[in-house]
Amino acid sequence: MLGFVSAHIPWNAISNLELRRSYKALCDDLVLPSAKTLSKICRREYALTVDGIKNQLPSRNKLNLALDGWTSTNKLGITSVIAYYMDRNWALREVQLAFNEVDHQFFFAFKS
Repeated sequence: MLGFVSAHIPWNAISNLELRRSYKALCDDLVLPSAKTLSKICRREYALTVDGIKNQLPSRNKLNLALDGWTSTNKLGITSVIAYYMDRNWALREVQLAFNEVDHQFFFAFKS
């Protein structure tokens, strides 16, 4: 699943006979899920991730949001949204809310 997500391969590609054969050649006892199962797993993992982030945030506390952008060593434009807050012990805490690759043409247009 990670390979499909990171390579931006659509779920229905798993139905392609040649792709299934190439996966089987790598690992003969591999059980490949259907596109519907992959989609269901992805939705479940997304919901678990969102719930995990929500559980990290304080329920009755003010948050400060920060936007950050940078270029990775392999020339990918990255943006991130981070929430900062103070906990009960006055310790600064942070939770990453979003992390995304940005179209490099757009990103470099605003880079100083």
